[in-house]
Amino acid sequence: MPFGPGLPPSAARLGTLPPPTTGRPPVPDTLAASFFLALFTALVLAKVLGAVAQRFGQPSVLGEILAGILIGPTFFHGTIADHLLPTDVRPYLSSLGTVGLAVFMFATGAELERTLLRSQGRVAASVAVASFLLPFALGSGLGLYLAGQYARGNSAGFVLFIGSAVAVTAFPVLARILADRGLLQTHIGGIALGGAMLADLIAWSVLAVVLTVIGAGQWHALLIPAYLALMWWGARPALHRLLIVSGTNAQVVVVCGMFLSCCASQWIGLHYIFGAFVFGAVMPRDPTVEVALFTRRLQAFGTPFLLPLYFVLAGMNVNLSGLSGGALTDLALILLVAVVGKMLGAWSGARLQGMRGRDPWVLAALMNTRGLTELVVLTVGLEVGVLNGALFSLMVVMALVTTFMTGPLLTLLLPHATPDAGTGPDSSSGAVSSSENGSRNPPVPAPGEAAHRDDS
Repeated sequence: MPFGPGLPPSAARLGTLPPPTTGRPPVPDTLAASFFLALFTALVLAKVLGAVAQRFGQPSVLGEILAGILIGPTFFHGTIADHLLPTDVRPYLSSLGTVGLAVFMFATGAELERTLLRSQGRVAASVAVASFLLPFALGSGLGLYLAGQYARGNSAGFVLFIGSAVAVTAFPVLARILADRGLLQTHIGGIALGGAMLADLIAWSVLAVVLTVIGAGQWHALLIPAYLALMWWGARPALHRLLIVSGTNAQVVVVCGMFLSCCASQWIGLHYIFGAFVFGAVMPRDPTVEVALFTRRLQAFGTPFLLPLYFVLAGMNVNLSGLSGGALTDLALILLVAVVGKMLGAWSGARLQGMRGRDPWVLAALMNTRGLTELVVLTVGLEVGVLNGALFSLMVVMALVTTFMTGPLLTLLLPHATPDAGTGPDSSSGAVSSSENGSRNPPVPAPGEAAHRDDS
């Protein structure tokens, strides 16, 4: 299982970076210079295209992956990428991006608000379950249709993966959209956050099962329950005591523990992102242990400098130059299943709990956001071999389109809740205040607002 986009299997298997493929030994000074120039180029491209995306009210991750698409094989057969990001240095960039993704997934787990899941009660749970089950079922049916053309190896794993991929909601992106439009402290904002968090937990759990199915026959997978039990009942209390006594070395303990958990989860057949996420989830919530401070320090470097590399390289794996009429038909089906399944599922879950008016449609538009989380899932699928390059490209387009849709849909449904509306609970239309009893929740904190990337 490769450890990042663009990293050859042999390197992932041995845990070392491959030698350059130029046929001659590398010149250290030349290779180092090429690496730093490529690092500079990738970060500049990511930041410039990310800023352009933000200028149009979109999350910067769309710009980052678009940067990879623009210099990738879609245009000029990858000639631009070969000059800007030479093949010899891509494994090094990929390794840095892998660390950035691990840090992001750790922060996602560390900022998991268990109290938020409990406080939003039945409505959030209904929205989460319905917005996952319906697109998962439709996506699995789509997977059956696509398997004949795109499946490689395990057909059951392929079908389940497609179902999981179209059912994902991007929780960190959703939190940012709510904050930008002044919906974060409203009743509907709390339901959306709680629902997205629970839906993501379900999606990650199902994806873990899918990866286990794909790796069937590896006895290591039998250790997954033991790993999870050890992390919850062993690592969690041990971390609480260790972080209290470690003092200034607490951050070292956190980083080393995260890397060790990534290693363990990869070895037993899960992807390393689950190791990072689980380690973050078992971090102590005791206010005497400054988990948020550790997370912010890690994020301050990992998110703005390392994570964009992951998505630029992922974008370079997208090749839209050879799209045929059949591929465009498949793309239309993927978009139809993803949008209808997600929005209709969320709408149904809200209606079942008595929500009326525009609120169910607002929730449907919010839960259709995929963004960063979807791109992570798709890249994992490419890395483990369940997606080929052609289907990966189509699924990335789906992720970009569905994320782009959220802003215009919210503007249409809630014209007063614009990105400039601030964060007050009264900055949006009256539709956001309706509930089963017509009251608002107390102000809802922004999970991960301090630790997650603001622009993801």
